[in-house]
Amino acid sequence: MNQQFSRIGLIGRGQNEQFRESLQRLVTLITNRGQPLLVESALADLLPEGNVPACNRMEIGDSSDLVIVLGGDGSMLSAARDLAHHQVPLLGVNRGRLGFLTDVSPDEIEDQVSAVLNGQYKMEERFLLDVEVLQGEQVVDTAGALNDVVVSSGTTARMMEFDLSVNDVFVYRQRADGMIVSTPTGSTAYSMSGGGPIMHPSLDAILLLPMYPHTLSSRPIVIDGNSDIRITIGEHDSDSIPVTCDGQDKLNVSAGNVVRINKKNDKLFLVHPQGHDFYASCRDKLSWSSSLVH
Repeated sequence: MNQQFSRIGLIGRGQNEQFRESLQRLVTLITNRGQPLLVESALADLLPEGNVPACNRMEIGDSSDLVIVLGGDGSMLSAARDLAHHQVPLLGVNRGRLGFLTDVSPDEIEDQVSAVLNGQYKMEERFLLDVEVLQGEQVVDTAGALNDVVVSSGTTARMMEFDLSVNDVFVYRQRADGMIVSTPTGSTAYSMSGGGPIMHPSLDAILLLPMYPHTLSSRPIVIDGNSDIRITIGEHDSDSIPVTCDGQDKLNVSAGNVVRINKKNDKLFLVHPQGHDFYASCRDKLSWSSSLVH
């Protein structure tokens, strides 16, 4: 039996009727158990006035020993970046589409969340990425990512030039639409759409995937998860190259800037219901011939 959680936080994003219904079911479940519950202000506004204490996200991270994220994978990505330094475990209840990170089904909220709160769960550790934009030796901007960091030209059908180095070793100079730097968690997201391999989330590795490179010999590279990655933007490129983290946070870099990417010290602790299996999730979410598996 795992450690049981006592102080629960509830965060997420959504407005439709199905979301509100799941929110109310979660609040009813936890309050009926007599457990302290803190709800993010945006969610508390969707509940009857005075029903539960409303808090900001950082207060919830400081005061909870489990945070339930209601929404889709985008909600979990945002929560992971915001709360990783609190080291508080996250449990996802899916009210989005694919749901690779939010694996509690809305139809099974009472059964699966109750089981987790009773100590019946699997805990999984995932790593995030730190991103720094360097102008010379000066750090001019920072961000973080759980899935991926995408450096792109920012314009359809327009290439950019960049140099890639790993651990201060030059790898290549590339002309391409950009580069995707992905964690194993993100390997089932944007990089998969770009033709990258799926990596098991337990791997300590990072994927480097050029986007539409101007060469037939360029292929994805998988490197050690502790690597220091530097992407130097070509001197003749645009003065506004977007760097996107998890498709949500955006930085802008200029010609000659360096985008430095490495593993964040803080980890994400992801809680799954017992019985969760990565390959089963792939069969379900990616339609991997599940009807042929017995």
